[in-house]
Amino acid sequence: MLARLPLPLIFGLSLTLGACAALTEPNGGDPPPQPEPTPTAQTDAPAPAPTPTPTAAPAPEQSIGASHILIQYKGSMRAAPTITRSKDEAKKLATEVMNKAKKGQDFAGLAKQYSDEPGAKDRAGALGKFTKGQMVKPFADAAFAMKPGEISNVVETDFGFHVIKRTE
Repeated sequence: MLARLPLPLIFGLSLTLGACAALTEPNGGDPPPQPEPTPTAQTDAPAPAPTPTPTAAPAPEQSIGASHILIQYKGSMRAAPTITRSKDEAKKLATEVMNKAKKGQDFAGLAKQYSDEPGAKDRAGALGKFTKGQMVKPFADAAFAMKPGEISNVVETDFGFHVIKRTE
C-alpha cells in the first residue's frame, strides 16, 4: 500500500509518525532532567547589592551675617596702589583694631576708620548675609565658628588681615 503513495507523502507521514513517537516518550521528548546542584559552603555568586535607603534632601546651606574690618598690605590681593604698609605693619594694626573692638569700641566706627575694603566706610564693614561657600576658607571658617555678637581674633587671608564680628 505504501508503494502506491507518492514519495513526498511518504516522507511527510514518516516525519509525523516520528513526532508522535517523541510526544509519547516519557517527559514528552524533553531532555532528561538534570540533577540540582548540591549546595556548597561557599558560593561563587556575588552577594546581591544592598537596597539603597532613601536619604533626606540636603538641608539648605546655612547663611549668617557678619561685619569685618580689612587691613591690607602692599602685595595683598586687590590692594589699592595707595596701600604701602608691610605685612607685619598690617598685622600689628589689625591686632590693635581687634583689641579695641573686643574692649567694646563701636565696631561700625572702627570699620569706618580703619578698614581698607572699598565701600567699608559706607557700609560700616557690614557684609550682610552669606553662605560659607561665598567667602574664602579662612574667613568663612572663623565667621561660622563664632556666635552672634562675638568678635574674632585676627584672620589672615590673601586679601589681608580681617577682624570679624558675627551679627547673625
